[in-house]
This record gives sequence, C-alpha cells and structure tokens, in this order.
Amino acid sequence: MDLTARHPRTGELLSTVKFMVQTLAAAGELQRDLQRELTYDGLRAAEAKGAKGGRRPAVAGATAADVRTAYREGRSIAALARDHRVSRGAIRTAVADLLPEHTASEEDAPAPELPVALDMPGKVADYLRTTELEPAERAALDQGVAVRRGQGYTLRVSAVPAVHRGLLARCQPLDGGQGLSAVPAQRKARREYENRVSALTP
Repeated sequence: MDLTARHPRTGELLSTVKFMVQTLAAAGELQRDLQRELTYDGLRAAEAKGAKGGRRPAVAGATAADVRTAYREGRSIAALARDHRVSRGAIRTAVADLLPEHTASEEDAPAPELPVALDMPGKVADYLRTTELEPAERAALDQGVAVRRGQGYTLRVSAVPAVHRGLLARCQPLDGGQGLSAVPAQRKARREYENRVSALTP
C-alpha cells in the first residue's frame, strides 16, 4: 500500500492510509512497551536469585580475597595492580573499606554545624562594626539584615553557632570591667544577645 496516497480532490491522505499509519504506530508502541515489561521482569527475577546488575568488578572472588590479604600485609596498591594486571582503581575498589580514609565510619563523624539566624541588638552590632573581627565573623556581620524596632533596630545575622559565640565574646567589653565604664543600654543589649546565643545547641 502506498502510504502517501492522497484524495484526488481534497489532497488529504486517504482514510485507509491514515488507518494503516495509526495501526503501525500503535503496533510499534505495543512492542516497545512489551520489551520494557519483559526487561523489568528479567531484572526482578535476577535480583530474586541474588544477581547484581552493573559492570562486574575487575577483581572478584578468590582474587579479591588474595588482594585484600596482601594489602593488609603491607603491599601497595600500585604493586598489587601490577601483579594482577588490573588498574589501580580496580584494586582500590577491592580494598575500599580498608583504605585509611574509611577507618572512621561516617556515622561516627560529627554532623556539620548549620547556619542559625539570630537577632542581634543594634547597639551590639554598632559596637562590633568598630571591632577587629575574624573574617567569618566580619562576613556574617556584613551580610546581616537590619530589622527596624521602633526607634532602634536589630541585625538578623545568619551564621553557624561557633561564629555567634565568637561575636558574643567580642562584645564582652560592653559589660564593663578592665577600667571601662559600662553603658546600661549597651550592657542590656549584650545580655539579650547572650541569652539568644546561649539557647543554641552546643
């Protein structure tokens, strides 16, 4: 059948041609779906038997056990790769859990500190801007967002708890001492910030 045949008057494809094209397209789609289903069924059956997908390791079975034993005895990765005629990456894969960087499990490693947003009283922020700070402390202060509070303001600072504690230590002189007289308003502001920092999880 000529799949390009058109009606002599309208110039449209013949209805029989349209039907054949749609039928062939549906048959192709059915074949593709059946292949996908059969592939998934095969993968599930293989997994049920204990088979694992993906590329097979270059060092496997008894050879891997020999490689691991030799590595424990002090053989270098380069020497083992030469002996077994495989890449160094294949040897590293076989002894991955024995490498120095894997001696401490990730579960035992402390979780990294996440930034916390705290409102710093404006009087504290004004004092810290004139104080010598560490780069991380200065960056946190510079990136703070001012929030108006009546006639004053607070500075919303987002930083990890360690930086907040460092900033709190920097404004210690606001409490007075060491020959300096404390301004009540500044002392009160520092105490407010101290209370907020103290509420953070150590």
